Amino acid sequence: MKELKFTKMHGAGNDYIYINGFQHKIDNPGELAIKLSNRNFGIGSDGLVLILPSETCDFRMQMFNSDGSEAEMCGNASRCVGKFVYDNGLTSKKEITLETLAGTKYITLLDGDAKSRKITVDMGEPILDPQLIPVNVDSKPVINYPLDIDGKIWEVTCVSMGNPHAVTFTKDIDKLDLPVLGPKFEKNPIFPRKTNTEFIEVIDGNNLNMRVWERGAGETLACGTGACAAAVAASLNGLTDRKVTIHLLGGDLNIEWRESNNHVYMTGEAVTVFEGTLKI
Repeated sequence: MKELKFTKMHGAGNDYIYINGFQHKIDNPGELAIKLSNRNFGIGSDGLVLILPSETCDFRMQMFNSDGSEAEMCGNASRCVGKFVYDNGLTSKKEITLETLAGTKYITLLDGDAKSRKITVDMGEPILDPQLIPVNVDSKPVINYPLDIDGKIWEVTCVSMGNPHAVTFTKDIDKLDLPVLGPKFEKNPIFPRKTNTEFIEVIDGNNLNMRVWERGAGETLACGTGACAAAVAASLNGLTDRKVTIHLLGGDLNIEWRESNNHVYMTGEAVTVFEGTLKI
């Protein structure tokens, strides 16, 4: 049995357990994610994030959902990684490159302190090609595709931000039974690698309300890549400008889809909740 130091952090309520992979070698991260993420018998989180050395970037992020499955990318987690490496003296830079399974992300640390810091992440270009998202639909791009869920048609716009998203615009999202509805989107046959699903209510041209069902984690308080996908989908549908505030259950994220370079920029807080040591 060995001791393992960890830090619990969240971005807009999307909480993960962060482990310094420079200090600790984790042999079974998927199994550990299941164990530690349990909110009754573990620390409690949406998953586990390992911060590791990289041959191509300043750092590498490896992340696992609460069900043990590995995910390509998480926008909220990437902000927290930026704060973690700066707070723990792993870097003195405030502009950091981060290697992920969804490619290199560029993190800029803004105002803040040891408790909370505002951070911007360049999330790169949205992927709209259905084969690359992936989604088994002939339409390119996939905008307002009629998806049949138990006899009801939901129009979905599909976007990848390094991981797959299906965005649907509806009303009264607070009344949706996501534990029932979410898995039917996530595991629908048109999504060969499953999907994250964003349920969006348009407030006006610059504000959206959002609930999210995350692949491998269930409903979470926020999803950074999902907020980015929602902003892109809203713009594609002519519902909003390219710069919007996404209001999630855990807080707000500011998203800008820049016309100049086609990149999506996400700004929000990264918050340290607590640190601790456990025995595994």
